[in-house]
Amino acid sequence: MYCCSGTTRIFALMCSCEGKDAVYAHYDPVRATTTQSTYAGTLRKYILPVFGDAPLRNITPHSLQAFFSGFTKREVGPATVLKIKEVLSSAFGRAVHYGLLIKNPMEAVEIPRSKVVNRRQRKPHLTPREFANLLLLIEEPYATMMYVAIYSGLRVSELIGLKWEDVGLASLTVDERCCRGNWSVPKTEGSTATIGVPRSVVERIHRLKKLEVEINWGGKGSKKKFKVVRSAEPHDLVFQSVVKGTSMNDQSIVRRHLRPAALKLKLNPKKVTWRGLRTSYGTWMVQSGANPKDVQAQMRHSRISTTMDIYAQFVPESQQAAVARMVDMVEKASGESNRYVLVRNPQSDSPQVIENMVELVGIEPTTSSLRTMRSPS
Repeated sequence: MYCCSGTTRIFALMCSCEGKDAVYAHYDPVRATTTQSTYAGTLRKYILPVFGDAPLRNITPHSLQAFFSGFTKREVGPATVLKIKEVLSSAFGRAVHYGLLIKNPMEAVEIPRSKVVNRRQRKPHLTPREFANLLLLIEEPYATMMYVAIYSGLRVSELIGLKWEDVGLASLTVDERCCRGNWSVPKTEGSTATIGVPRSVVERIHRLKKLEVEINWGGKGSKKKFKVVRSAEPHDLVFQSVVKGTSMNDQSIVRRHLRPAALKLKLNPKKVTWRGLRTSYGTWMVQSGANPKDVQAQMRHSRISTTMDIYAQFVPESQQAAVARMVDMVEKASGESNRYVLVRNPQSDSPQVIENMVELVGIEPTTSSLRTMRSPS
C-alpha cells in the first residue's frame, strides 16, 4: 500500500501553482534557483506528459518501472534519465513527508543498464596549458573570475557572492552564495568554510581595484570606461557587473566570454564552464599527489565518494609501481630463459610483455594489452 490520498494528482504535487494539494509548491522555494529551473524543465518535458493527470493511486512501482524501462528505446542520455528519477523521487518524497503517501514508490525503481551513468567516465577538465591560453583571450574582470575559480575550487554561486570581507591574506571564506540575484546559504553545511588559496589569487583579486575596462557605448563606435570595482567596502561584492555594479550572471559570462574563447582555441566547450573549472581544480590536486581528505576539505564535498569519483579517473602511483615491479621481474626472467622478448612501446615509458607469462613465471596477465609472441629462433 503506497497511497493515503488516492485522488491527489502528480501534477498538483509537482507544479508551483496548481491544485489544492500542491504540497510540492511549498517545498520548491527552499531549493536553489538553478535547481528549481532544472526541475521545472524536466517536469514539463518528460514527467507531466505521462503522469500529469494520473491520481497517486494509479502510480505504482510497476508503472514507474515500465516508464523508465521505456527509455531503452528512446534517445535520452543517462544523465537525463538520472535527473528524471531524481525529480520523481523528490516529488514522491515530499508526498510521504506530508502524509499523502505511505512509502515512496521510486525506491523500488531501477534505471535500465543501458541508461546508467558511468561515474568513472572522465569528467571534462582543462590542462594547465589550456587554461593559460584561455586567460590570454578573456577580458577583465572575467579572467580574474576564472583564475580565482580554478585556484580555489569555488562554485560559481559562491564566487559571485564573494565579498571583500571574505578575502584574507591567503584564504577565502565561503558563507553565502548568490545565484542570479538570489542570495542563500552555501549548498551544504560543509560548504561553509575558510579555505586556503595561493597568494597570487588574493593579489589578483586586489588588483581589480585599480582596473578600468572600456566597452561599446551608444553606437557609432563610441566607447565608455568603467571601473571594475566601484566600491570595495567590506560588504561590497568582489566581482561587480561592469555597467550596473550589481551581482554577475554566470550564464551570460559563459555565453559571451568563456565559450567564444574555447571555440577560438578549438577546445571542448564542456571544459570551459564553471563546473569544468571546479573539476579542473580537483583534478590538478589529485595529479599533484594530494590525499583524498585534503581534496575533500578544499572542495568542501559533503561525501568522500564525490571526491573519490575524481580519483577514479587516474591510476594511483602505487598501482603503477606494482606494475613496474612485475615488468622488472619478467624482464629478468626473460633474459635468463632467452625464450621471450620485450619490446618498447614508443608511446609509453614502460616495456610491454609480449609473451605468455603463465608459462614463464606462473603469473596470469590481467589486461588484454599483454599479448603473446615468440622470439625468433
